[in-house]
Amino acid sequence: MQFFKGGERPHRPGNPDYFTGSVSQDPIIEAPDPARVRAVIVTFQPGARTNWHTHPLGQTLYVMSGEGWFQLDGESAREIRPGDTIWIAPGEKHWHGASAHSAMRHLAIQEALDGKHITWLEPVSDEQYPSHAPT
Repeated sequence: MQFFKGGERPHRPGNPDYFTGSVSQDPIIEAPDPARVRAVIVTFQPGARTNWHTHPLGQTLYVMSGEGWFQLDGESAREIRPGDTIWIAPGEKHWHGASAHSAMRHLAIQEALDGKHITWLEPVSDEQYPSHAPT
């Protein structure tokens, strides 16, 4: 068993190799083998976002606060708001982050395959990032 009191584990800054803008991560669970689940609360400041990426066993996002964007490769960006839940299938190339005008916080849940839970790809360009506020 592992038990962590609230506030016991420090925020982790988002790695600038994988995120644009100011991002912090609060780990919820990083289960030891043979379990595969990992969950983290990610806070994006306005304009912050992930790089494009994939997950070998998929990912679930649950938006907790703020306004943001989610986009699958080849599709238009979609606004996301508190209470929205998104299932991303294994291998789907996507990105997510805050809108330009609002911070956004979500819970991200994914499983690892052979110890790997994410494949990071190229940054989301300013041209790909929606500059307007969600409607």
